Amino acid sequence: MLVSKRFLMSKISVVIPCYYNEENIPVTAARLIENETLFAQDVSFEYVLVDDGSKDGTLEQLKLFKQKYPEKVTIVKLTGNFGSYNAIYAGLQHATGDCTVVISADLQDPPELIVKMHEYWSNGVKVVLANREKRDDGFITSLFAESYHRIIRKYALPNLPNGGFDFCLFDRQARENILDNMQTNTNSLFLLLWLKYDYVTIPYKRSKREIGKSMWTMSKKIKFFTDSFFSFSYTPIKLVSVFGIILSFVAGAYAILIIGLRLAGRIELTGWTAMMIVLLFLSAFQMVAIGILGEYLWRSLEASRKRPPYVVDEVY
Repeated sequence: MLVSKRFLMSKISVVIPCYYNEENIPVTAARLIENETLFAQDVSFEYVLVDDGSKDGTLEQLKLFKQKYPEKVTIVKLTGNFGSYNAIYAGLQHATGDCTVVISADLQDPPELIVKMHEYWSNGVKVVLANREKRDDGFITSLFAESYHRIIRKYALPNLPNGGFDFCLFDRQARENILDNMQTNTNSLFLLLWLKYDYVTIPYKRSKREIGKSMWTMSKKIKFFTDSFFSFSYTPIKLVSVFGIILSFVAGAYAILIIGLRLAGRIELTGWTAMMIVLLFLSAFQMVAIGILGEYLWRSLEASRKRPPYVVDEVY
């Protein structure tokens, strides 16, 4: 058990992005309130729940939660679905605690870990990450997640913990730094790694979702991967440059060979198939290279427009 070194009286802001969580909210709310009993009396809580454009009864359930605990609960309703990581930005903007916890609304991440996280924070650790050591998901979901985190750790953020994280606690200073660097089309929590804060990890097994159906579709997963990868890595551009240089040397050597054979009178009217293969290969490479450059240029254009990553409709 860690011995607290900070001033004990503290306020924890719990930020929860919500999207089609009508069935989850009553259970999650009760679990969060029950979890408060594990803390000392001088630790207070506020809950900032962001409705990310849900079209079911999520907002109504959030309002019922606020009716029971009007002093603790803040509801931020967005005009539409901007994505969970942009919804997190909205929640951070309205958080006022000494430290902030980001957790999902489906109880796949255990709220009881907040106790351990807060102990580390009380001892001066500014960032605490709950990394998924194991996950009770299907084979395809687990394979995608493991591959995603392996690629991000190797080519973008080498300080990403094994298994990744979505459940974390961080200090007020880190929260302000995230908001100062707020971006569109990126993983808002990965900014904690980009900011280079030292962190402590708490491994845990991510539970299977028991209530409701996940809206985390394959298209959203692919967009999430590309956003995270292109936001924190220049590896694709480097690979295009290196491959382009290699091709130029190969083309130069081939040109010298062709000229030599032509002068020696050894070239016959053959090679149409080989020529078409080379043309198709180079054309495919050029299209891929243009696509990669387009991803970066599009993100630069979005940043220059300075559009907000989310739009708030109403705050309760």
